[in-house]
Amino acid sequence: MAINREHGAEHPYWSAGPFKIRLPFVHYRWEWPETIQAMVMFVVGLAMIPLLQKYLGMPYEAALAFTFIAGVGYMLPALLGVPLVPGWITPAIPVVVLFLGGFEPGPDAIKAMFALQIEVTLIFLILGLTGWGGKLVEVIPNSLKSGIIIGAGIAALMGELKTGGRLDATPISLIIGSVVSAYVLFSLSFKNVIEQSAIARKIANFGMVPGMIIAMVVGWVVGEYPLPDIQWGITQPDFALMAEYLVFSTGFPSWDVFLLAIPTALIAYVIAFGDIIVGFTLVERVDKVRQDEKIEMNVNRVHTVTAMRNALHAFLAPWPGLAGPLWTAAHATVAERFAMGRKAMDSIYSGGGTFWITGMIALFVLPLVTMFKPVLPIALSLTLILTAYICIMVGMEQLKNPTERGVAGIVAVTLAMPDPKSTVYAVVIGLLLYFLIERPRLMGKRKAEDEFMFADPQDNKA
Repeated sequence: MAINREHGAEHPYWSAGPFKIRLPFVHYRWEWPETIQAMVMFVVGLAMIPLLQKYLGMPYEAALAFTFIAGVGYMLPALLGVPLVPGWITPAIPVVVLFLGGFEPGPDAIKAMFALQIEVTLIFLILGLTGWGGKLVEVIPNSLKSGIIIGAGIAALMGELKTGGRLDATPISLIIGSVVSAYVLFSLSFKNVIEQSAIARKIANFGMVPGMIIAMVVGWVVGEYPLPDIQWGITQPDFALMAEYLVFSTGFPSWDVFLLAIPTALIAYVIAFGDIIVGFTLVERVDKVRQDEKIEMNVNRVHTVTAMRNALHAFLAPWPGLAGPLWTAAHATVAERFAMGRKAMDSIYSGGGTFWITGMIALFVLPLVTMFKPVLPIALSLTLILTAYICIMVGMEQLKNPTERGVAGIVAVTLAMPDPKSTVYAVVIGLLLYFLIERPRLMGKRKAEDEFMFADPQDNKA
């Protein structure tokens, strides 16, 4: 039986230094709606397998073992006191893929992925412990930040649209799945339907699951994907084979690889910090509705736990998706149910905790894993396509005037180029254009009249 929480208090926990440990059935109850969702949504975690096979050059059995390491990492935030549903740094995947493209799949790519993930670990750890994370993002020019986000979105979309890409190979299932997912998640008309239909509200609670399931069924029906060979029993990941694809076996990278990884690591952090802001904004909104639970939002704890997850991956399962603080679609779904009241969801931690514990359990259910195995590319493609839409939308919203839009556009196009060094070029070009074009003065602070001079004329209209 879970520990009871007094009205308006923080949910019970065991203190452990900077962390607050919460366990299912001990501190919070089990949430069945999240259990059902996770039994389908866990396939998104499996969707990293195609990238592991393509860019790190490993067989399916070893890549499957990597997903179990990832599953352990997904459970850590709710366990240690972070009220966000974690995932990958999804918008950074195209940038990471461009970086890995400069290395031969196999030992070289594994070393490069280790170097990148260790740098991401150190960035999160240092900035989390010192509290400098927010200050660093404030220093980065807005045009560069937005350009990076937009460029990551463009790169994600172009990777799917290019000749020989997944959309070219399986157009019917992916187009239908993308349209359904986008309609459920973003359509203004569907939001109107939700207000009038209980069935629509239930569909909306499952986020991208309806679109994913429809895409998979269509893919099987039209023959774009082979029918699954469903096997019964318990999944048995090959951890012995997995060990051959770790730096302990391949050797550690040289210093020049670490230097090449720095721009990609910085870009990944900027994107991830934006995810933290989005996640906390969603929590703050529902926290105002739920007066019965006080939710602590500790940025430093988020940084520290994310650093721990990236370190886990670096040494035991190098991961092109990286370990990110937020899975936006899943977190938004949990937050919406939490807002419905304590009867719907006991605690924000019970929702997120149940979700990823179930996701880990689902990895052991062989019938589920084998059923989804043929259509894993669909889960990855839908994730990237929807991420592209969100990145472009959010990046455009943050730009304040035509000058920033121009600089951000150049940065975005540069970043999206199919060149492993495009991340370096994008950062350098963005900084140069910021100082040469955006700033009225190369040295010193901008004055108020400068801000007015470069403002969007539309902003001055009554």
